Amino acid sequence: CPAPSALRTANGTRICAQLYTDNSPYYDQCCGGEGLGVEPGEDVPYMPLGWAARTSSLVVGTRCELTVWSRAGKKGKSRRFGA
Repeated sequence: CPAPSALRTANGTRICAQLYTDNSPYYDQCCGGEGLGVEPGEDVPYMPLGWAARTSSLVVGTRCELTVWSRAGKKGKSRRFGA
């Protein structure tokens, strides 16, 4: 997985979190598959099409916090992740 301080888009813009579809019990094989970047200050109450219940691993950047909910529309239980 990338280091939290190294999260960047392909053009070098800083992102706050990166979600991945593949995970593994072996650390060097985590953070694989498709990736979804979360921009600083982004507020997304619904996952993009095809991403619901697919995130298996994630990395949150330094000075960022990611809050996720168990149901669409910011409903249900929530959990916060940081670097």
